[in-house]
Formats: sequence, C-alpha cells, structure tokens
Amino acid sequence: MTMPVPSGRFALLMAATATLFLFWPGRDWQVLWLVEAALIVVLFADALAGVAPSRIKVFREHPDSITLGETATLTWVIENHARMPSRVTVTDALWPSLGATRRSVSVRIAGRARHAATAELWPSRRGRFPLEDITVRVASPLRLATRHRTRSLPSMLRVLPAFPSRDEIQRRMRRPRIIDVGIRTLRVKGSGTDFDQLREFRPGDDSRRIDWAATARSQRPIVRQYRAERNQSVVVLLDNGRIMAGSVAGVARVEHAMDAALGLTKLATHLGDKVALVTFDRQVRTVVAPSQARVQQSRVAEAMYLLEPELSESAYLAAFTYATARFRRRSLYVVLTDLAESAVEEAILPALPMLSRRHLVVVAAVQDPLVQQWAAGGHHQAASDTFRQAAAVSLLQQRRRSSARLAAAGAVVVDAPPGQLATQLVDTYLELKASGRL
Repeated sequence: MTMPVPSGRFALLMAATATLFLFWPGRDWQVLWLVEAALIVVLFADALAGVAPSRIKVFREHPDSITLGETATLTWVIENHARMPSRVTVTDALWPSLGATRRSVSVRIAGRARHAATAELWPSRRGRFPLEDITVRVASPLRLATRHRTRSLPSMLRVLPAFPSRDEIQRRMRRPRIIDVGIRTLRVKGSGTDFDQLREFRPGDDSRRIDWAATARSQRPIVRQYRAERNQSVVVLLDNGRIMAGSVAGVARVEHAMDAALGLTKLATHLGDKVALVTFDRQVRTVVAPSQARVQQSRVAEAMYLLEPELSESAYLAAFTYATARFRRRSLYVVLTDLAESAVEEAILPALPMLSRRHLVVVAAVQDPLVQQWAAGGHHQAASDTFRQAAAVSLLQQRRRSSARLAAAGAVVVDAPPGQLATQLVDTYLELKASGRL
C-alpha cells in the first residue's frame, strides 16, 4: 500500500479545528489532541476506502515521429479497473522542448470505465526524446488524501527536421511543365532520350525538337515531346561543420540545408531519380543509400534529425573521396554548405576536382539578409555603424568571389535568401535535367 498524502482540504480542516479550539472558553489541550487524532484516523480510513493507484491503468499514445514546425497529439488512456468511481490525476514527465499544451490531466472516472485525454505537442527542436515516468494520483472519496504511484511507461518520440518548403515543392510537382523536364540533347554512352509523344508546336518550343516528317504529313509544325529521363542519380552532401552552426534568420544554417535536402529528395524521387545522402563534418556521420522509393524522404529525414553542428572544420576532401568511392555512377552532387571565403579557398576548392572530374556539381548555400541590410547602410549615427557597413560590404564581396571561383572550377552555385534555398535548388536541378547536363 502506498502511504496517503494529506490534501489541502485535510490541512484546512485541521487548521479550522485548531482555530475553533482557541476560541473555545473551556479549552482542554487533551481534547484538542483527541480531535486531531480522530481526524488522522478519518484521513487513513478515507484513504483506504478509495481506489488503490494499482487499479488505475494508464497508456500513452503518440506518433513515432513529428516534423519540427508541425503539431501532433499525445493521448493518455486512463482505465479504472475498480468497481467504484474515482478522481484521478495523471502527470507525465514530458520534455519542456516538446511544447505540450499540458503535462497533467485530472478526471473523475466511473467504475470499470476508461477515459481518453489529449495534449497538443509543439516541439521547438529536433532530436530523440525518450518518454519514461507517469505518476498516477488517486483522491480519496472525501478528498482528504491522495495516494500516488509512479510507474515506468517507456516510449520514444522523434522530432524530425523542419520542412517549411513542402508546399512550394508540392506546387512545383503539380506543374504541367515538370512532365517535359529531362529533355536530353546530348547522348551519353548507354543512354539516350525518353520519347513520350508528338504534339503541336507551341510558342517557346525549341525548333530543334521539330519532327519534320510528322510536320510534312500534318501540314502544321509538330514537335517531339520527351519525358523526364528516370533512374538518374543525385547525391546530397550535407556539411555539418562549424560554418553551418551560424544562425541565419533565427535558424542555424544547417536547418536551411536540411530543408533543401528534403525538398530535393521529394522532387527528384517523384521524377524517378535515385537520391543518396552523406552528412559529414570532420568525419562522415550518416549515409543513406540511393533509392527512388517514396519513403526515401523519410529515410533522409531520419538520417539528419540527430545531427548537431560539429564545432570543427569540415573534412571536404575525405567526404568527397568517400562519396565517390561509395557511389561510382555519374551523378549530380549537391554540396550544401556555406560560401565563406576561407572555407571555399582552403577546403572546398582543393577538394572539388574529386567530384567535378566525372560528376556534375552544385554548391548551394543560404545568404544572410542581415549582412545585406548592413551593407546597404543608410544614415550612420555612430562610428560603429560605418565600420559595420564596411565589414558587411567586404563580406559580400568575398562571397561573390567565392561563387565566381567555384563556378570557374566547374560547379553550379546556388546562393539563395532564407526560405528560398530549397526552391531555388530544385529549380536548378530541373534546369540541369532539362538541359541534358545531368
């Protein structure tokens, strides 16, 4: 039996009797002790008359995973296995960062009945959150005491990376033009074009696609339409090093990169291409094998959700070497990193030939609008404003030089504002696919 804990109601009753005794003219201290002892006996009798906490069963129900920025429902199912009704309070030891609307619920449950209570979860960070203890408190019939028991109810909740660009990616997937993506004007050994159908010439169509035999037969311009060539390969290299820990628009750079990786995976697999993922910092952290399955986006999210930027320099050469050894097929390599001049000059450019000798390379990064705002300047009220503007202008010039040097080395550079990295990256992917470079 668990020991009863006096309730506030019982404490108030004890205080009331003591107060009344003080104003009783013929007070006798022995009478007071007898009254107080009687109240304690009533307390234990009331506690014993109630439902034991062991007769209350609690189950926790929740999804296995939540996407950061979205909500989920957690449900407590409370069952009263006793014959008599009882007032039950269930308290769950939820992590504060899960943002639960409540962590405790009180309810009166009839005998042999069950009750379901819910709480909304609004997680503020990604990661793995083990859920363990639940405390059950049962009030006595007169509510003079409560009995409680803490029991282990282990479960695991994963908060996956945010995917704020989902709606934009979905809109691109619904566009009719995506059907025409992947026109191959170049023939590579062992592959060619994926012919779809003939159709009438439309303004903006490439004249090289005109089918002259069909045009002569129908007496009107006819062009060949091609489908997206499927089964091509995209390898995403996600930098998780020091330069990705910096915050842009209130979010770490690596979070913007994760959004871009999810968006590219979703659209590329929709078009039938295989997508792989390698995350790295001073060493390779996670690897997702190439696949065109619909569940690939979930695999990519699960490979990233535990990542926290490593506060050390990233080993680009080691990561590029590992990726090219692991994925030998000619692919589109997308390097999600930053365009800081020091990293580009000292690490990325020396390692880039490892990829560019055989593969098509895209280097994608997110801009910092605050630096651009500082560079734009305005009225300076202090000398520090002038120095800050000069530093911002210098940083933007360094960033432009980094982009130019990467482009000269054969990479396609995507430098996008916050919230647009994913969409500009998938647009670049579609353009490369349509041009036949992939």
